[in-house]
Amino acid sequence: MRIDIITVQPGLLESPFSHSILKRAQTKGLLEIHTHNLRDYSTQKQKQVDDYQFGGGAGMVMMLEPVVRAIETLQEKITYDEVIYLTPDGETLNQGIANQLSLKGNLLMLCGHYKGIDERIRQHFVTKEISIGDYVLSGGELAAAVLVDAIGRLIPGVLNDEQSALLDSFQDNLLAPPVYTRPEEFRGWKVPEVLMSGDHKKIDNWRHEMALERTRERRPDLLDKH
Repeated sequence: MRIDIITVQPGLLESPFSHSILKRAQTKGLLEIHTHNLRDYSTQKQKQVDDYQFGGGAGMVMMLEPVVRAIETLQEKITYDEVIYLTPDGETLNQGIANQLSLKGNLLMLCGHYKGIDERIRQHFVTKEISIGDYVLSGGELAAAVLVDAIGRLIPGVLNDEQSALLDSFQDNLLAPPVYTRPEEFRGWKVPEVLMSGDHKKIDNWRHEMALERTRERRPDLLDKH
């Protein structure tokens, strides 16, 4: 998979993609991540990429021309399955969306900034709009990092244990059950006996029941989907 990201703050994305699972995915050749500085596509003397909005009002708007130039330049070389705009008013990211996008070949992401992008970009180029929650960030870079991480870990071969991703929270619209590791007892706090039984059917049933209980307590809204 290849992911290209257009941003006015490429430095914000250096660290998230240089460590842990995403670094491993790139090292294995399973994922390519390329960031593109929007200012490189500006024809303005000062590399300006924002301007005042028509009709007045506070806040600047990302200009049409440099964004279009960036997208079309990349599209000349690569065919994208989706052009994704990271924006607070997009579809809220969930595990199902991450699963779907992980099956794609090439993705182009556009990070919003200031008051957002000229609406004509959304009308003529963007194919999918995604939000990571009902709040506003200073820009779409951190949202893009979250989305790339959610997608990248699902690519076959990225995780050492591919079954691990299938058992994550939200994969079946349930929260994950409690987990334990050594020591078996600490300060009198013991691991549930069923997990030490070796009976995998009982363990699976226990985990399912615990997942249901935790979901019922913390996210009852998910049970309707389940």
